[in-house]
Amino acid sequence: MGTEAKEPLQLKSDVLIIGGGPAGTWAAITAAEQGASTILVDKGYCGTSGATAPSGTAIWYVNPEEQARERAMMSRMDMGGNLAERPWMLRVLDRTYQNMHQIRDWGYPFPIDQTGGPSYISVQGPEYMRLMRKRVQKAGVRILDHSPALELLADSHGVAGAVGMNEQTQQPWRIDAAAVVIATGGCAFLSKALGTNVLTGDGYLMAGEAGAEFSGMEFSTAYAIVPYFSSVTKTALFQYATFYYEDGRVIEGAGSRRGRSIIAKTLLKEPVYACLDLADESLQISMRKAQPNFFLSFDRMKINPFKEKFPVAMRYEGTVRGTGGINIIDETCATKVPGLYAAGDAATRELICGGFTGGGSHNAAWAMSSGYWSGEGAAQFALKQGANRFRRNARGLAELSGVPTQAASSTNRINTEEVVQLVQNEVFPCDRNWFRSEQGLTDSLGRLNQLWYEIKQGVRTVEGSRLGVREVAAMTATARWMYESGLARRETRGMHVRTDYPQRDTAQHYRLLSGGLDQIWVKPNAAPYNSNIEEAAKA
Repeated sequence: MGTEAKEPLQLKSDVLIIGGGPAGTWAAITAAEQGASTILVDKGYCGTSGATAPSGTAIWYVNPEEQARERAMMSRMDMGGNLAERPWMLRVLDRTYQNMHQIRDWGYPFPIDQTGGPSYISVQGPEYMRLMRKRVQKAGVRILDHSPALELLADSHGVAGAVGMNEQTQQPWRIDAAAVVIATGGCAFLSKALGTNVLTGDGYLMAGEAGAEFSGMEFSTAYAIVPYFSSVTKTALFQYATFYYEDGRVIEGAGSRRGRSIIAKTLLKEPVYACLDLADESLQISMRKAQPNFFLSFDRMKINPFKEKFPVAMRYEGTVRGTGGINIIDETCATKVPGLYAAGDAATRELICGGFTGGGSHNAAWAMSSGYWSGEGAAQFALKQGANRFRRNARGLAELSGVPTQAASSTNRINTEEVVQLVQNEVFPCDRNWFRSEQGLTDSLGRLNQLWYEIKQGVRTVEGSRLGVREVAAMTATARWMYESGLARRETRGMHVRTDYPQRDTAQHYRLLSGGLDQIWVKPNAAPYNSNIEEAAKA
C-alpha cells in the first residue's frame, strides 16, 4: 500500500528567510527587530549547517581609523581586478565593526589579544552559529529545520513566498510572505569541501526563475589547497609551507602570490607534497588553537605536518569562495525583482572584493553586513504592503520555468547521480576551469546545455528524494552562468584566468551581468565607482 500524501503546512509571514547560516540568521534577527513577523527555513539544521558552522573563520574587522581602513581597502584592490567599490567597502567595514561588538554583547567569548582587549579578527564557527541560533529564537523568529525551499512563489507584483519540503517528515510546506531573503550560500558542486554539502546553488536557481540577475559569475575558480586526505580547506595555513616535488626537490615559487597557480599546474603532471616547516613553535601552537579541525586528520594518521611531508590536492569551492552571485541593486540588498533580497555568499561580493576573495575575512564580513541590511530592507518593504500583503494569488515559479520539482517516473530518464557526475566533470578539472580558454569553455557549455535540456525532460532520483532534482538542476544552471560569463570576459582579471587572453584589458574594466535559464545572456554592467583606477595606474 502507498503512503498517503501529508497535508502541507501552510504559514504566513511578513518576511521569509531562506538559509540559516551567518547571512540568514543576521537577516532574521534584523527583520524581527523591525517589527516584521519572520520565518527562517534551513536546508539543514540552523546553526550547524553550511561552510561557517564547522570552521574557524577570519573576519574583515578594522578599527575606524582612516589609515587602517585605507590600507584594508587597498590590500586586495589590485588582486581583485580593481572592481571593488569604495562606498560599499566602507559600509561593510562600518557594519562589521558594529556587528562584531553586538555579538560580544550577546556573549560571544572573544579571546584576549596582546593589548588585553578582545580580539575581533576571527570567530569559531560552532560558537558563533550556536549563538546566532539562540538570538534568532530570542527574536521570535520561527525556524523550520531540515526544510529546504524548492521554489519561490510570485505574482505580477513580485515574489510572494516559497514552497518546500521537510526532509525528515516528508511534509510539504507553503509560506506566503511579502518579502523573501535568499541566503542559501554559494555552490561548491558537492566537492566535499568541509561544510559545503548543502551548498548546491539552490538559491541561484530560485532567483533565476524569478528573473533576478547575476553578477561576477566568471569569478568562480576558487580552489583550495588541502591535504590529499582531508576536506578542510584552510589555504591560509599553507603560507607557512614549503612545497616539494615527489623526489624531494623544492617547487620554486609555490609559496608566492602565484603559488596556487604553480601548484595547480604541477598537479596536472605529478604529485605535490607540502610541509608546514616555516612555522616556529609559538606559531604552531597558535595555528592549532585557531584551526583545530585542520589538524584532526594529521593527528589521526600520526603525521606531524610541521616536520613531515604530506600530499596535497586542489579542492574546488566554486562560488562559495568565489565572488559571483545574485546581483543587488541598492543598499538594502534588493534584487531587481520586487520583494526579493539576497545576502551572504548567495549575493555577489564583487562590491567589496572585486574578482578575488578567499575563505572567511571579506566573505564573513559581507555575510553579517548584507544579512543585516537585507533583513532590514525586506522587513520595511513587507510592512509597507499593508493589510493586503497576504491576499495574493501567487503561484510556484518552477511551473513557468519548466524545471522539474519532482522526480520523473520514467526509467529512461537521466538520474540525479549521473547529472552530478557530468557537471563535476566540467567544473572540477583545473585544466578546464582554473585555466580557461575559449575552446574549453565552449566545449563544456555544449555538454552542459545538452544536460540542461535533458534535465527539463525529467530526472530520476536514486533514493526517491524530491530535493535531489532541484539540486542537480541548480548545479547545472550555476555552471552554465559561470562559463557563459567566463567566455564573455576575454581577459585575465582577478581569479578568472584565460590562457588565450593572459593579460588584463583596461577596456573590460566592468562587471558582467548574466541571467536566463534556457538561453543564458551576459552583458557588461555600468562602470564601478573607481573606474578611473586602472587608467590612472597605467598613466
